[in-house]
Amino acid sequence: MAHKRDKTPRLGVGGELWITADGRNLGSHARMGLLRAVVEQGSITQAAKAFGISYKAAWDAVDTMNRVAGEPLVERRPGGRGGGSTRLTERGQRLLERYAQVEAVHERFVEMLAREAFDLEQDFSLLKVLNVRTTARNQFLGTVSALRAGAVNDEIELTLPGGMRLVAIVTRGSTEALGLHTRAPVVAMVQAGNVILATGIESMRFSARNQLPGTVLTLTPGSVNTEVLLEVDGGGRLVAVVTQASAEALALAPGLRVTALIKASDVLLAVTV
Repeated sequence: MAHKRDKTPRLGVGGELWITADGRNLGSHARMGLLRAVVEQGSITQAAKAFGISYKAAWDAVDTMNRVAGEPLVERRPGGRGGGSTRLTERGQRLLERYAQVEAVHERFVEMLAREAFDLEQDFSLLKVLNVRTTARNQFLGTVSALRAGAVNDEIELTLPGGMRLVAIVTRGSTEALGLHTRAPVVAMVQAGNVILATGIESMRFSARNQLPGTVLTLTPGSVNTEVLLEVDGGGRLVAVVTQASAEALALAPGLRVTALIKASDVLLAVTV
């Protein structure tokens, strides 16, 4: 009889940092470790022994790195009776130091992904993974699907997971500063107070560019306002904050069909750098 798991295993993520040069593999943790051993041992022979590999394997790895890098990272220095030594060039030393710095950031990022990204009970938030805090309750990770330039402002259309579309209006300067272009990944943020809810609007027209139909999931009443959580058609959740009077006038309740209206100028965009 097969043993039944007591609980669902926790999902995680892993990854290794690689350096490439014009798309060719320069090295990862193992090769950088070999370079570090060369620094510590002063020769490829001793570095190979310390690293637990053959001299040929060590030399082949060093030779490959030298060729792919376009200039030597490791050089031999002739000597007398001692037979000379091997050391890193200035560029090799800088590369090794930079790799250590980037690898520390990479490990931290993978750790945050493992902790936050694969909890399937929660919506994915890039800002949460990056440990970025913002007052905007609604955060969406999307891709620029269209960019329409204007004389002063640009219209940016985003496609979110599930196919939902969102339009933002930003200045031309912001488009350039953020490096926005089609297929660029971006984070869209909307303050909950800027989400307007409406019902029975099938025969009405609105100036708000973003009209997202959905279903009320929960209501959290406060002393003045009510927080409304929606399940948006096509996937994703949206939070709106409305007054108690508005919640009562709309007869908001779980299961009610509503449309969230968001002006394009109220959509803030952010990119990772």
